[in-house]
Amino acid sequence: MELNRTELRCVLSITVVLLLSSHAVAYDPLDPTGNITIKWDVMSWTADGYVAVVTMNNFQMYRQIMSPGWTMGWTWAKKEVIWSMVGAQATEQGDCSKFKGNIPHCCKRTPAVVDLLPGVPYNQQIANCCKGGVVASYGQDPAAAVSAFQVSVGLSGTSNKTVKLPNNFTLLGPGLGYTCGPAKVVPSTTFLSADKRRKTQALMTWNVTCTYSQFLASKHPSCCVSFSSFYNDTIIPCPSCACGCENKNCVKYVHTPPHPVFKSPIPNLSSILPPTRPWHRSDSKILSTPGINTPKKDNTPLLQCTHHMCPVRVHWHVKLNYKDYWRAKVAITNFNYRLNYTQWTLVVQHPNLDNVTEVFSFEYKPLVAYGSINDTGMFYGMKYYNDVLMEAGAYGNVQSEVLLRKDADAFTFKQGWAFPRKVYFNGDECMLPPPDVYPYLPNSSPVSARVILHNLAAPLLALLLLQMAAPW
Repeated sequence: MELNRTELRCVLSITVVLLLSSHAVAYDPLDPTGNITIKWDVMSWTADGYVAVVTMNNFQMYRQIMSPGWTMGWTWAKKEVIWSMVGAQATEQGDCSKFKGNIPHCCKRTPAVVDLLPGVPYNQQIANCCKGGVVASYGQDPAAAVSAFQVSVGLSGTSNKTVKLPNNFTLLGPGLGYTCGPAKVVPSTTFLSADKRRKTQALMTWNVTCTYSQFLASKHPSCCVSFSSFYNDTIIPCPSCACGCENKNCVKYVHTPPHPVFKSPIPNLSSILPPTRPWHRSDSKILSTPGINTPKKDNTPLLQCTHHMCPVRVHWHVKLNYKDYWRAKVAITNFNYRLNYTQWTLVVQHPNLDNVTEVFSFEYKPLVAYGSINDTGMFYGMKYYNDVLMEAGAYGNVQSEVLLRKDADAFTFKQGWAFPRKVYFNGDECMLPPPDVYPYLPNSSPVSARVILHNLAAPLLALLLLQMAAPW
């Protein structure tokens, strides 16, 4: 039975809706196995419950949890309470009025837990705690891609058969975007003693897996990409309103160099690339307000006014062409006055990344998710040098250059081949310009109407002059 056009359109619409409403939207093709796994290890039974160590492992290659950090929540299956915590705390105590003597740490049926800040007393710490909720990405720093706390639970089961697993887990990292599955009992975690001669195991273990979806995090992208090249004077800016233009509260900036500006061989390049010296000043009094740069609890940005209105812009410039190599420059600019990007990551997908020869002033790591396909790589800052992308302003940019060896069978500057296919900043995909506006080679450029008129006018003018000079 054949479907007519209306029925086919209806089926396709339903399919799209189902995909967007399912966990399929959390699938990242550049990091197909990336997730955050929350593991509960019951270490001991108590008179009315248990003591568990909760460990959060970030297995995402290039998506970290920045300040103000993670918030974990769940719903108790029965009437459990939290007697005490080490390395973390519940944000609210709830109603504990029915208890006398010992008062629980939290009596809410849906507790929200946050990490402790660095510098708390040692008796409130355990391993991998107390980092303010900041968790690095696994690809950048595996040792720092973990967070943990200890919780003592009461009014619950006291054995493997009577314990009821919490449900409805939630994770803010620090904002929306994560969806957590149900808790599942798994084989108990094993531990080695310090001398590695004795092995012990948890009394009970269950896991919760959380995946990230950019669609759930925001309706707009959080970054955009612009392009330029040595072989074309045209600079391709970020698309207009790439990150949405609903935010009307922005700071206008003017460019006022105190002395003559170095002129790039490419016209207008300085308008795209970040300045190398503090030549910008604000024409707004907003930035002089005390505390204006302090981050808000809801992470509301204070952006520099731009046509794209993105917090972050990535610029890719095809810089030089050699016989066997070519060179690209990458610049990342922060337009948010309220946020420093600590341990930032930049992921680029390009077919020539399988022949990276050298990366200057950035760290680089290939991301090979599909065996022999090596077309994706992660850039990140050098520790204590440029691993922090400062807030918007004169110093709110980082930049590097990449030297790549040419593949004789594939390399070309035609049809935008030298520009990235995908760009991610801090795990979120950036909006690229449309392919039909990419810088093109001069010999492949479309012939303009001005050129056509010029070519036609020259012989006509010569013919007219000859007619006028001819004797009657």
